[in-house]
Amino acid sequence: MNTSARVVWFVVPDGFDDPDRVSGGNVYDQRVSVELRALGWDVRIVEVAAESSAARTDPFEPLPDGSLIVVDGLIAIGRPSAIEAACARLRVVVLAHMLAESFPDADPQAVEGEKRTLPRAHRVIAGSEWLREELARRGLSTPDRLVVATPGSDEAAMATGTATGGSLLCVGVVAPHKGQDTLVDALARLTDVPSWTCTIAGSTAPEPDFAARIAAEAQAAGLSERITWAGVLTAGVLDEAYAQADLVVAPSRTETYGIAIGDALARGIPVIASSIGGIPEAAQPPGAAVLVSPGDPAALGDALRRWLEDPRLRASMSAAARHAAPARRRWSDTARTIHATLEALS
Repeated sequence: MNTSARVVWFVVPDGFDDPDRVSGGNVYDQRVSVELRALGWDVRIVEVAAESSAARTDPFEPLPDGSLIVVDGLIAIGRPSAIEAACARLRVVVLAHMLAESFPDADPQAVEGEKRTLPRAHRVIAGSEWLREELARRGLSTPDRLVVATPGSDEAAMATGTATGGSLLCVGVVAPHKGQDTLVDALARLTDVPSWTCTIAGSTAPEPDFAARIAAEAQAAGLSERITWAGVLTAGVLDEAYAQADLVVAPSRTETYGIAIGDALARGIPVIASSIGGIPEAAQPPGAAVLVSPGDPAALGDALRRWLEDPRLRASMSAAARHAAPARRRWSDTARTIHATLEALS
């Protein structure tokens, strides 16, 4: 392949690499762009405002005819008219990080954007097998155009944790779909269990009212001394949080995959998570994870109580996580799948 054929335009939300605006989609875009360069692609980043009056502009118009472009799904569904025009003259690959309709309060414009853009894309990269199946079932793409490239994780040192198993960690934007309210309610049922603490790491900016409400609920339940609202953690500080964690909790109401789950298991940290979306794919092997119904604080509380009170369960789950950690999928694996998709379109 000649050099010009290896150019790929990568259209992403503006600030996708801003450490204060961490999201699963942004992490995916960052890591894939880096790994594609390592595989020989000339990756040309185009940052686009995700939500503003600028959505009326066409970020694809300046690109030469026949260009190969990878578009973050957030950008794609926000600009259906631009994508429709682009698909007529460009080779368009959409990275689908989520399914808008799966959110509790789905944005009608986002749902409509999916219906207009995804069927027209030449390829759709789904972040999990679950998402691929959902997109095909809903007629948003066809099996021959759907490719699964699940998120990877970095090779990391095994977490040291604590002797009691009481260091709990929850990572993700503080928002209803991530279910931190369910976690707070579950923890309020465990005030009789000594020695546990929980760090909730993630931005509170997108849903400030929700974040303030559950923080107030935690305080009213007498959990202020046991829950730390850490906000967005830089990479190094987040690594430290994982290193000190005994268990990662992911109480999501909807989730395409769960990058934090993969990051935890790559460090040998067991997981208690919701049995929703693509989480069962991420929460492997089964012996390293307990899955509970989403939005069910009683079920989550029971699972946490078993973890905290049963040393044999903790030892078994930790051993399973540590044993499987070296074989976890890496970001280079994710990028190789996308690389093969781009080569086929080239």
